[in-house]
Amino acid sequence: MTEISLSANAARRIAEIVANEPEGTMLRVAVEGGGCSGFQYRYDLTQERESDDLVIERDGATVLIDPVSQPLLDGSEIDFEVSLMGASFQIKNPNATSSCGCGTSFSL
Repeated sequence: MTEISLSANAARRIAEIVANEPEGTMLRVAVEGGGCSGFQYRYDLTQERESDDLVIERDGATVLIDPVSQPLLDGSEIDFEVSLMGASFQIKNPNATSSCGCGTSFSL
């Protein structure tokens, strides 16, 4: 069983984003090849839920993760951080052996 969590900050931000979208909009998080470290995270808004998606729900926010991305994200926490450099979703991934400075790509 894949364990991926969603922080309260991330759930709150997702709820804010989808409030201006059509009913039933969810955030899809995926891992794809590319980026400066080998893999990169992709975030998309969708209304399409696949039967094999992992569904994470918290405080009115729904996140979908496809079955290919699930093992790469196992044990991760999806968070939303605000800093002097800006605000962004961050994935705290224990499987990543290194990541780029911007936090959007990683290697295993």
